Amino acid sequence: MGMTAMFSDKDASSLLRQHDINPTPQRIRITALLKSKCVHMSAEDVYLAINRKGKYLVSKATVYNTLGLLSQHGVVREVIADPGKVFYDPNTEPHHHFFDVTTGELVDIDASRVRVTGLPALPPGATFEGVEIIVRLRSPKDK
Repeated sequence: MGMTAMFSDKDASSLLRQHDINPTPQRIRITALLKSKCVHMSAEDVYLAINRKGKYLVSKATVYNTLGLLSQHGVVREVIADPGKVFYDPNTEPHHHFFDVTTGELVDIDASRVRVTGLPALPPGATFEGVEIIVRLRSPKDK
């Protein structure tokens, strides 16, 4: 994933409203950041990026709470790459990921490139929601 066209505060505000989220200034800035960069970011990455220029001072608690809210409402996807690494993914379309345990980088895999077969029957009353695959890999040492 790379940089995309700028996602404005107005775009972010509209997107938040579409997902029934009150567009506070902090939520707008965090949403605009994630959608503009269109990269996988941790909560710490978001916190540092939002507060980098000193124009917006947003607490860590607000960042974590906002990311949780955005994830719950489907604005971003929460991707747990390993027990100690959670990313927030602005791409909410079905897809999978490569996770490089050496570099900590998370890279999208198009859903059409993966086939899952042999899933067991679902428990009674359950409905299928989806499958997310994270392929963990290790970069070569000389990288």
